[in-house]
Amino acid sequence: MKLQRPLLVFAFAFIVHLAEAAIVKHTFHIGNLTVTRLCHTRTVIAVNKQTPGPTIEVNEGDTLVIEAINDTPYNLTLHWHGIFQRLSGWADGANMITQCPILPGNKYMYKFDVVGQEGTLWWHAHLSFLRETVHGALIIRPREGAEAYPFPRPYKEIPIILGEWWNDDVVTIDRQAFLTGGPTRNADAFTINGHPGNLYNCSSGDNYRLMVEAGKTYLVRIINAAVNNQLFFKIANHSFTVVAVDACYTNPYQTDLIVIAPGQTVDALMVADAPPAQYYMAALAYESANPPAPIFVNSTTRGIVEYISSKSTALPVMPDLPFFFDTPAAHHFFSNLTGLVRPSDPTVPLYVDKRLFVTIGLGFADCLPSQTLCNASQGQLSLAASMNNASFIFPSGLSLLEAYFRSVQGIYTTDFPDKPPIVFDFTNVSLNSDNALASLTKTVKGTRLISLKYNTKVEIVLQNTAIIGIESHPMHIHGHDFYILAQGFGNYDEAEAIKGFNLKNPLKRNTIAVPTGGWAVIRFTTTNPGIWFVHCHIDTHLRLGLATALVVENGPTPHDILPPPPPDFPKC
Repeated sequence: MKLQRPLLVFAFAFIVHLAEAAIVKHTFHIGNLTVTRLCHTRTVIAVNKQTPGPTIEVNEGDTLVIEAINDTPYNLTLHWHGIFQRLSGWADGANMITQCPILPGNKYMYKFDVVGQEGTLWWHAHLSFLRETVHGALIIRPREGAEAYPFPRPYKEIPIILGEWWNDDVVTIDRQAFLTGGPTRNADAFTINGHPGNLYNCSSGDNYRLMVEAGKTYLVRIINAAVNNQLFFKIANHSFTVVAVDACYTNPYQTDLIVIAPGQTVDALMVADAPPAQYYMAALAYESANPPAPIFVNSTTRGIVEYISSKSTALPVMPDLPFFFDTPAAHHFFSNLTGLVRPSDPTVPLYVDKRLFVTIGLGFADCLPSQTLCNASQGQLSLAASMNNASFIFPSGLSLLEAYFRSVQGIYTTDFPDKPPIVFDFTNVSLNSDNALASLTKTVKGTRLISLKYNTKVEIVLQNTAIIGIESHPMHIHGHDFYILAQGFGNYDEAEAIKGFNLKNPLKRNTIAVPTGGWAVIRFTTTNPGIWFVHCHIDTHLRLGLATALVVENGPTPHDILPPPPPDFPKC
């Protein structure tokens, strides 16, 4: 009987594990919705007649099932931003990367386990600019019966989704930019939980309002769902304790300013400890391009924090906001966050199997035949973006993951360069007036991926360039979190940078805002077979080609092998 006791204990633990997990189901009807904002009425795409869309709440260990029904006139996919999708890459939702789109009138069942993650993530459309209105929060709480949050339990948890609004149809705007080979025009407003706030035309009563009780602690789950903008966020007379980013716990960090790039999330505790009154929460653009910058959205969205006990009739207090170009404030926030290391957590790889040095930035490329309005004054060149001078082209006939799984040739190559073709003074803005280096602006179009063995320890140096423009690029990797070892300005100097590597408690994220005119070093381990998109989360730059993908081979055991696609997997 003594020999059987461990088996009984294991069986009991397995039963308890099953009892703790749940299957969480949602149906997403994705269709047209008529919305009026800023004195403009337009038809937007929305989930279940609401924008932002439904908040999904699960516990770690649950299985999430979402039936996505496409009742729009557009092809569409949904991406579960930051979810690992271990052995469920078919549900990742990156258009033409892990799936063909859901065609109008069709549906697809996204199904995946939410394992090894806690905190705030989000979901959004991953095709054209549809995520302007097709997005929502995805909240992962600790497993039932497990250890609670590694910080004081808040009184309430509040999603704060920062977004953008255009007065015109975003699909048309994006299409027009492609045809001309130029940039996409800027949004007309920023929003907080879908509300532009009373600084905009015809929006005097269109403020998001958060009611709070004096003395209570609130966990604000901040999500930057903006298509093209990094943002500063503050609440007047209140401060924050950042406790997590991108569903990765941090050491508590005190600040009155949140800086957040597209795709990122920040969990922060806020104590309602100001005198009972009304206070504005506000967000405006962090414009990382150095002045004189290109035209950007120079307006402010704001909501209202109101104390329930307040008897004041005074106007809300406005926070002191940074200047649009305050890169030192942004860098101070990003570089002072560190990861909370708990005994059960994985640690940063201390050795590296594969190193890549990747330049990221803008350039030009030959106009494609389909770009019928491409600017002849630029010598038939279209604005482009690239990584190591390779500008990404989306496949059209088959998704990359299906091509990989079925060994279909001719869809992509695995010759993405490990380093740039030319070493130069990457962040010197005078390069743009140097005719001798004019060739640096010309990128090469292709679908070139990075092939990696299972369990490879990878280090990537992400180096911004000053070609055409100098700015910060928020880089997102699907299917993986990564450790940020160091970041800084200017050209990466390995000998100097290594001295400052944080190998003790580096921050983990899935999206990093690489400093403007600077660099960042990240590390991660490939424990997730499949194809994983790597791209700038400014959608204008993604359309221009600032992307590649990782091809992660199957592992050595049956538990490390990508299964076949589900029966209802969309066809191109």
